[in-house]
Amino acid sequence: MTTPTEMSHEDVLRVRLDVLKREHRDLDDAIHALQDRGTADALTLKRLKKQKLALKDRIQRIEDELLPDIIA
Repeated sequence: MTTPTEMSHEDVLRVRLDVLKREHRDLDDAIHALQDRGTADALTLKRLKKQKLALKDRIQRIEDELLPDIIA
């Protein structure tokens, strides 16, 4: 049994998921801002987009762990 100060594995995953989603949104905003201003070089944009995709993959893995596919 866990004490009130301890978080379950699922609670930790949910917190981590929220943080990753926020980071993903922030990266998306940064990419759009750089594109709108036209101040970013192609390499910088490519790196930011790659980071965004990596975050999306991590988000998907956590979501899959929280809500596994159930084959009926």
